Amino acid sequence: MSGWKGSDRRRQLPKDWPAIVMFVLRRDRHRCQRVREDTGKKCGRHANQVDHKIRPADGGTDHPSNLQALCEWHHQRKSSSEGGTASAIARRARRDAAKPLHAGLLDADRSNHPAPF
Repeated sequence: MSGWKGSDRRRQLPKDWPAIVMFVLRRDRHRCQRVREDTGKKCGRHANQVDHKIRPADGGTDHPSNLQALCEWHHQRKSSSEGGTASAIARRARRDAAKPLHAGLLDADRSNHPAPF
């Protein structure tokens, strides 16, 4: 699966992940649980993938209550969106770290510096 390329997420999954996936797919009757924005209803297409409702990076767990069956299209769309958001945050952090700070904005310990007047 190309979505795993460059990710260490697969190593972080529990050893019984395949059994959890099968449980969730059966529970959700192999139907995509993503609520469509245009209709407000579940997609309902054939689901062959399982996704976290709340990402583990955001405190979500691998428990079935935090998992949902998704069709390939919705899973890819959700993962791409999350990856894009994470990349934008990382780019912003790198950009901000590289910016020189204005002397008036420095939060240095002023006790080491004599008063200018």
